[in-house]
Amino acid sequence: MKKVAIVTDSNSGLTQEEGKKLGVTVVPMPFIVDGEEYFEDISLTQPQFFEKLAQDANISTSQPAIGAVVEIWDRLLKDYDEVVHIPMSSGLSESMNTARTFANNEYAGRVEVVDNHRISITQRRSVIDAVNLAKDGYTAKEIKEYLEHTGKDSSIYIMVNTLKHLKKGGRITPAAAAIGTVLNIKPVLQIQGGKLDQFAKVLNLKAAKAKMISAIKDDIENRFKDLFDRKELCIAIAHTNNYERADEFAQEVEQAFGVKPEFVDPLSLSIACHIGSGSLAIGCYRIYQGKNK
Repeated sequence: MKKVAIVTDSNSGLTQEEGKKLGVTVVPMPFIVDGEEYFEDISLTQPQFFEKLAQDANISTSQPAIGAVVEIWDRLLKDYDEVVHIPMSSGLSESMNTARTFANNEYAGRVEVVDNHRISITQRRSVIDAVNLAKDGYTAKEIKEYLEHTGKDSSIYIMVNTLKHLKKGGRITPAAAAIGTVLNIKPVLQIQGGKLDQFAKVLNLKAAKAKMISAIKDDIENRFKDLFDRKELCIAIAHTNNYERADEFAQEVEQAFGVKPEFVDPLSLSIACHIGSGSLAIGCYRIYQGKNK
């Protein structure tokens, strides 16, 4: 049986410490803050990020340097036969395409780069599935094929608490942001197939939570009914710097669906850059249950 190493990036929500416990290498995402480069969970923690965001620092995302990624592959291939690399969705970053080009040209047959259109809580579950698939004896190519085949069996809905950062990123006009702020409008965004798009607009937090729960119910009843009935679908909660309300939302979700959310995790800082602090999110996703199930 081949030894397969698993690599992901910090967009999965996995910290360096959690990665070590899983046996997964986590590539830290770089951020440019007022012209200076930081690395997620290395030189930039979640609290530090939101403190800088609150101070109106100029923050932008960047791709991991391909040289640093290749160094990780080279190091792992000394002890492993193959590597599965699971970056954030190609719909949100070019990092997947850059890594895949290098893997196909220089590491063919040894490194497989996955594009399963996931990020945050859904990407995190992909990493866990990859670890379990490797333990069950699947090759890197087989793991990649499974993750890409099942990748779109997932859904995320995100309530945005402030319109400030959507305005700054050009996703809404200044006039719409001003009106929305006065009316306390809460946009609900969605991630389907790896892209962040508008889903709905509501007038308050209570309505936003109801809208997101309703959207997941619709997904379960229509898109994912068979998976839910077979207990191959999990639900998770995410947020940006909103721990207390995320825990409260998790309890509401458990009451609504009769299942406890698998995770209550911070959203990726790459998403937080665009939506700011105070958001709440809910996601559902297919899970791998084992070779004999």
